[in-house]
Amino acid sequence: MTNPILRTLSPLTLFLASCGASISAQDATTAEPDAAGLAVADIATFDEPWAMAFLPGTNMALITEKKGKLKLWREGDTTTVDVSGVPAVAYGGQGGFGDVVAAPDYATTGMVYLSWAEAGQGETRGAVIGRAKLVMGEKPGLEGLTVIWRQAPKVSGRGHYSHRMAFSPDGKYLFVSSGDRQKFTPAQDLTVNLGKILRLMPDGTPAPGNPFADKGGVSAQIWSYGHRNVLGLVFAPDGRLWDIEHGPAGGDEINLVEPAKNYGWPLVSDGDHYDGKPIPRNATRPDLAQPAITWNPVIAPGNMILYTGKTFPEWQGQGLIAGLGSGGIVRVGIEGSKVRELERIDLGNRIREIEQAPDGSIYVLEDGEGAKLRHITPKR
Repeated sequence: MTNPILRTLSPLTLFLASCGASISAQDATTAEPDAAGLAVADIATFDEPWAMAFLPGTNMALITEKKGKLKLWREGDTTTVDVSGVPAVAYGGQGGFGDVVAAPDYATTGMVYLSWAEAGQGETRGAVIGRAKLVMGEKPGLEGLTVIWRQAPKVSGRGHYSHRMAFSPDGKYLFVSSGDRQKFTPAQDLTVNLGKILRLMPDGTPAPGNPFADKGGVSAQIWSYGHRNVLGLVFAPDGRLWDIEHGPAGGDEINLVEPAKNYGWPLVSDGDHYDGKPIPRNATRPDLAQPAITWNPVIAPGNMILYTGKTFPEWQGQGLIAGLGSGGIVRVGIEGSKVRELERIDLGNRIREIEQAPDGSIYVLEDGEGAKLRHITPKR
């Protein structure tokens, strides 16, 4: 069944969706999986899944569920095993269990990193990151879970935690996206770590040489600022860091993330406030970092990967975006510092997470209760 949002997109709308940053109407298409040459198989079901990470050297993956469960799943299985030793999470709104990644040295240490929303005093909350050893066996569990980083300050509300993680290709640094928590101005305040992308050591301490280290405190964590709600954070094979973030009413964007740069939120956006109040456009402030592409209407991204497998050779080096609002996969090409939309694959439902399997095939997780894990392979 065609997604109703995609069904209403005219060629002109598709052109405008690029906001002049990338595509022309004839470049981007919307296709059902069959027409795109893809086979889709439903594998397992989850309750409000949020993130998925394959464990290096295995055919197993960890999957977080927002209400606070961590699932261990093995390829080929339709069932999962609960992992014990998980933290209590502040569930509600956009909050709960968040991201999960394996440490670069997982093969020897068994360490994994997790993010979640944590309750503070009163009605305040904030994202945290913890790390623990994943002990396998009949009853897998986390041992020695320790919080290594916190959003500061904790604030009211249940939105824009972001809390995505990515290790640098050399494994030396942990990059973290910290959302503005729907408070707007903290994204421009270098004395807090909200609305930022951070560069940390694997133990959560600020990485040496960060651009604002001389300010001390949490400022020493900051790599870039002026971010709204970054839900995708990924390194390309060439070592460059890309993010994808939600705009307000319009203005979802992909950015090439570079140190000390100001990405403009809430000073500029290619969208407007939800109450209709206009926001100056990115192009009006050439002194600020410009997005590689923006969308209006939004695609409402879940996360993004850069494809490196061999199963889909024509996708090599391209970005694959999990589309919540767009109801499928948005495929983009990267050309220098610009991004161009290539195709939308309609999966008929909100997609929260997309991941590349060890064999190069693709898995997607739907959003919400009763969400399906779906396996995508070339159509035979």
